Amino acid sequence: MTMHDIMIILVMTFPMFIFTIYPGIWLGDYLEKHHNIKESQKRSVMIIITFLGALLLSSLLYYV
Repeated sequence: MTMHDIMIILVMTFPMFIFTIYPGIWLGDYLEKHHNIKESQKRSVMIIITFLGALLLSSLLYYV
């Protein structure tokens, strides 16, 4: 994996946010209802899931 590959994957991550925002929000709401997490933890979960999902989608799109 070269630096060029990494840059392309990171650039493709931003459009993938469109597809991963809803799962991040859904998971944050689920954890808040069923596991009584705080609002700050809910926001952290939403941001992390959204970014990791977008990174996963862009990696799959690039390599598959």
